[in-house]
Amino acid sequence: MSKHQKLLTLNLFLLTFVLGTSEFVIVGLLSEVSVDLNISISTAGALVSTFAISFAIGTPILTAISSRFSKYPLMLTLIVLFIAGNILSSLSETYELLIISRILTAVVTGVLIALAMAVASEVMPTEKRGPVISIIFTGFTIASVIGVPIGTFIGQLGGWRMTFWFTAILGIISLIASSVTIPKELTGAKSSLKKQIGLLTNSRIIIAFFIPALSIGATYTIYTYLTPLLLNVLVIPEQYISLVFLLYGLVSIFSTIIGGKLVIRNGIGKLRYIFLIQAMILGLFYFSSNSIVLGLLNISFIALIVYTMNSTMQLYFIDLADKHYPSAKDLASSLTPVSVNVGIALGSALGGFVTTNMKLIDASWFGGILAIVASLLTFTSYYLDQKTSIQTKGKV
Repeated sequence: MSKHQKLLTLNLFLLTFVLGTSEFVIVGLLSEVSVDLNISISTAGALVSTFAISFAIGTPILTAISSRFSKYPLMLTLIVLFIAGNILSSLSETYELLIISRILTAVVTGVLIALAMAVASEVMPTEKRGPVISIIFTGFTIASVIGVPIGTFIGQLGGWRMTFWFTAILGIISLIASSVTIPKELTGAKSSLKKQIGLLTNSRIIIAFFIPALSIGATYTIYTYLTPLLLNVLVIPEQYISLVFLLYGLVSIFSTIIGGKLVIRNGIGKLRYIFLIQAMILGLFYFSSNSIVLGLLNISFIALIVYTMNSTMQLYFIDLADKHYPSAKDLASSLTPVSVNVGIALGSALGGFVTTNMKLIDASWFGGILAIVASLLTFTSYYLDQKTSIQTKGKV
């Protein structure tokens, strides 16, 4: 890669780190927000689900609408809106205003992620697209390991509003870096909104969309309720819970890196078996939870596999769009993060159902079932790819 491509990769990594920190840090501030705004902790928790829903609904719509614009001015404008959203959060004196600011931030975050992936896929050499996209995705993982604890510490020290001033400053740094590194010649795709949305009705895209949703949902069936699992099943003292989450975050970094390696050759073919391994790991947690050592080892393996599909699915969506809807590649770039947010909501809801009606540890079985379904869908996509390839060769 050229020097400019390396600097661009570093900047897009920084961008996703900033976006991830802003998205996830609210989880560590719920108690402070609840007390300060005089609302219940469950009402404060709605800030998390509101962000995810706004992300999932708003991202594809706004991406489709904005895809006709040149990427350089579009990305800079969106980063400015991101900064404004975080400043609005820091100035919010009411819960309603805070909700509005988080909705704005969520939609802008989703489109910026899609554009970052689209820029990387267009600018980088073909053989480097997978590794570069895995590096960009790693920004989110690093955000949960480093950005969120720092943001939470700032919030506990100076108040939760100070945290959003912190993320706004990070946004300003990203704005400056983006103004220097993002290529100015990347034009938009001139296409009607109808053609853009048509991508979402394609059967191949629909099948592919649920692959990352089910895989992430499988993990979040357990991860959402990891704290009570650690306390009540593994019987780990409360003062060590944060260390387990740190372990999870650190190991998940390698998950993204491994994903970058998988995508280089026949990523979809490999994911068929990766998801079966994921199902086995999740199911084994039912048995390993009888031992603290085995249980923690099992949790590490869950983290090691959670993001392996990101890079492959990101490029898979782009390649499918390139074949069937070339003018909708930017929209295709948004589908992996949107699918992941849908999966988080799905896994959390399923985990909640299980923990309410069954034993806490039974969540492991249901997570495993979701991973198996993800594998079946991947087998289907792989089969359709092979069938299309044979038909194409036959015509030639």
